[in-house]
Amino acid sequence: MAVGVAVVLALGATGTYIATASAEETAPPAARLEAESFSAQSGAKTENTADTGGGKNVGWLADGDWLQFDNVTVGGADLTARIAAQSRAGGSIELHLGTPTGTLLATFPVAYTGGWQRWTTVTARAGSVPAGRQTIVAVMRSAQPADFVNINYLTLGPVTRPPATATVAPPASSAPAPSASASASGGAATAGWVPVDQAAWQRELAAFNAIKQLPVPAGTTRVAEFHTDCAVANEAKDDPIVLPGLAGASHLHTFFGPTVDAATRPADLFNRSTNCNAPGDNSAYWVPQLTRDGQPVKIKSFRVYYGSRLPDPSVTVPFPPGLVMVHGDAKRQVATPKGAGGQFWCAGSAETGRSADGNWPVCAPGGNLIFQLVFQDCWDGKHIDSPDHKSHMGPAQNGKCAGQYPVAIPNLSFMVNYESLGGNGLALSSGMASSMHGDFVNAWKPENLGPLVKICLDAKAKCGIEPKFAGG
Repeated sequence: MAVGVAVVLALGATGTYIATASAEETAPPAARLEAESFSAQSGAKTENTADTGGGKNVGWLADGDWLQFDNVTVGGADLTARIAAQSRAGGSIELHLGTPTGTLLATFPVAYTGGWQRWTTVTARAGSVPAGRQTIVAVMRSAQPADFVNINYLTLGPVTRPPATATVAPPASSAPAPSASASASGGAATAGWVPVDQAAWQRELAAFNAIKQLPVPAGTTRVAEFHTDCAVANEAKDDPIVLPGLAGASHLHTFFGPTVDAATRPADLFNRSTNCNAPGDNSAYWVPQLTRDGQPVKIKSFRVYYGSRLPDPSVTVPFPPGLVMVHGDAKRQVATPKGAGGQFWCAGSAETGRSADGNWPVCAPGGNLIFQLVFQDCWDGKHIDSPDHKSHMGPAQNGKCAGQYPVAIPNLSFMVNYESLGGNGLALSSGMASSMHGDFVNAWKPENLGPLVKICLDAKAKCGIEPKFAGG
């Protein structure tokens, strides 16, 4: 962040405030709000920026997407937004108070700037200046559905400089409970990066390393694998990872395991009953709802395979406490013709055709529609969440977890079977078939997950729901 710029904001659920200022300043500075410091978002991703000062910007923003900033001070009526736009469609950025549909504070115009990294500053004037700390929601508006603007930062008028201090945090006793926006230890999350509780993680690793591997008997299938089977727990327009605390703000999700709502935190899952059958698995899993002609399609079965795709799975360790992951892209709205990657397919029978739009298979009698979501193999070893809920996870390199993602963890694979033969009239609550995605919140009891990883995955041996070897 540039010297001479004052920022007063709160980092979501952590309760940690950042306030920096140059001692040489003599005039009230502009309150600069970095776009990537959002506490909640819909449709946003971050990337490195080529704008002056470097850092990150937020992009991939389309009509209806939004960024929420909590505990923000609006210092005056003259506001600016630092934007870039390669799209010629244009649009606007609306600032609302409280919620995406709250009182309109101001509107910034968006027009073509010459490229996604060709930056310019646009201005707006607030009709009134609210007193005290506010929740500000920046809502994207455009007459067309494609991405149309990138945002680097906003300035919210001059503010009175706070006392010079680098970081002011509340006492430990007032820290919020762990959530998808805070580490299990109450550690500070920076712009959506949530640090792992290293003390708890090291304790779990020590216990895991003390587990003795078992000899693998002849006849055991040599595949690194165990699984859990879950029934539907509930359905709701909630997403506690992407939209924490915002009830009804998401597209409809089907949840498996414990009952989940927008306010659910990872720690809450341990105190709830689950319908997953693997002992010790209180994790939450969810996918968008599938419908035919507007009516829900029944789930036939939901199985999660835990495995390893590494040539040497013996380096695999359990998930860290509170890890969350998202795979797939709810905003991806493209055709999925036969042969395309990432599409629904037929299990138990042959595909006999395609839907009229070509995006869904038609299955022969005796089979059913299925989708498989395969998550990443490697973790960065530092964070249990990231701004896009994906960047703390990554792929293997040359068969190993290395570089930015050095820690091998169990590879998740959702197998979602539907009571449907596919065909016409199908849609996901998130849109087209290409928008299929899945979410995971780790709530395994370490005493159950550890033996499954050590005895089954590390030994490259097939197990079921317990650390017992299976053949066939």
